Amino acid sequence: MGRRSFLSAAGLGLAAAGASACAPASAETGRKTRVATYLPSSYGDLYPGIEMFNEAAAERSGGRLELDMYDSGALLGAEQLLPGLLSGVADVIFQTSSYVSSTYPVLGAMELPFVTEDYGKLRRAIEPGKPQYELINEHLEPKGVRILGGMPTTFEYVWTVDKPIRRPEDVRGLRLRVAGEIEGETVKALGGAPVTMGSAEVYQALEKKTIDGLVSYIGTVVSRDLQKIVRYGTAGHFGAYTVDAYCRSDWYQQQPPAVRSALDAAGKKLYEDGTAHMVKTHTKEYLPKVEGAGVELVKPEGAEMDAFRKAIAPVRSAWRQRLGARTADRAVESIRKA
Repeated sequence: MGRRSFLSAAGLGLAAAGASACAPASAETGRKTRVATYLPSSYGDLYPGIEMFNEAAAERSGGRLELDMYDSGALLGAEQLLPGLLSGVADVIFQTSSYVSSTYPVLGAMELPFVTEDYGKLRRAIEPGKPQYELINEHLEPKGVRILGGMPTTFEYVWTVDKPIRRPEDVRGLRLRVAGEIEGETVKALGGAPVTMGSAEVYQALEKKTIDGLVSYIGTVVSRDLQKIVRYGTAGHFGAYTVDAYCRSDWYQQQPPAVRSALDAAGKKLYEDGTAHMVKTHTKEYLPKVEGAGVELVKPEGAEMDAFRKAIAPVRSAWRQRLGARTADRAVESIRKA
């Protein structure tokens, strides 16, 4: 059993125990709606979007939704969020898709490297009500989960300490931290060794040289102060993910129409205003901060970038086979047409 599977199973046991002691939020129980995430407020690009969701849900529901927010893993750690949601410990969670796309492969379309090199398409694709969003819920709801909205992150780069990555062979033999299955497959396709660990562990791992770098979007770099230790960043669409609000599908259906409408409106707020804030933070604050720390951004072009695309092509093929060709093609096409 892999690390994620083991921890998820352990989390399920813990969550189930917690759920037995506390009934789901409802007017009858009087319990507030529990909202959980592993993300701390230091994620200045993402956390405001979560706050926007919570404020919109409470306001649009006319007071029917009273939200108790647990961040920084205070209620459920990163690996426990999904099991905790399914067992009723939390009613709404905010989770990065990379932690759950191995369980729900349909989410992987938004994570695929080089699925599109136009961030605008990736951003538009996941808009609530659009084909990609509907396809995700089509697959999640029979498994008891519903996505309410999400923020698609800017592209993931390859960040390293000792040497720049200019061509695929430069990755050979490097140990790179990843946060999900598709990132791990990408590193393997380039000849590296993926290492899974929480983002809070990365700084020390880089410092001790137990890893050589990481695949990450810029938000993790700045939020964890990694610009102080990485020296190079290779720009390209080496991956991406979404930071989404999820609830249980049965819990959603049990809510009165006004509450369901409020949750949908909050999801749209997360997608629209949360994403806009994130992108502005990355371009106006985080990128200058990374460059100001002396990190060299490598920007492969032409034949160099083609070599990366070619090396990574098997990642998409493997994901397509895992999800099923028909669904996978629908998902990719919805992004390319966005």
